Amino acid sequence: MSDTHELKQKFWKALAESPYTFLQLDAAPATAVPMTATLDRDADSAIWFFTKKDHALAAGGPATATFTGKGHQMFVRFGGTLVTEHSRERLDKQWTKQIEAWYPQGKEDPNLLFLRMDLGRAEIWNSDLGVIDEVKMMLGFDVHAEAHDEHTKTVL
Repeated sequence: MSDTHELKQKFWKALAESPYTFLQLDAAPATAVPMTATLDRDADSAIWFFTKKDHALAAGGPATATFTGKGHQMFVRFGGTLVTEHSRERLDKQWTKQIEAWYPQGKEDPNLLFLRMDLGRAEIWNSDLGVIDEVKMMLGFDVHAEAHDEHTKTVL
């Protein structure tokens, strides 16, 4: 059984291991695209994304991301607000060689847009029930209560 704090920690760890989300503007669901989240261990209320100024997500505003962890042991839907991140210090901190591969002109690319998602509500499902519960499930025993304990609605 996991509590809300533990599920949130599992989410941050899973997102760090596989930072790929499906991100969309709430007002325009057709904007949904796969995006790579860039994280900061010390910032647990924001996620950053690199994109281009002419991308549909550049409009910013209320947004929703969905995430599936490696091995499908964690599923999360989280919301927040996309805003332009103006901090050059933050951009430098989040920049990696993998990001540079998408922007041949580097950090000075005139079409580069650095977005921050200020996080709000989240719904987290942890499907890693553990060995005992997995055996119970394989034997056909009811694991609804255990699964319920691995689900939470929270603020990130």
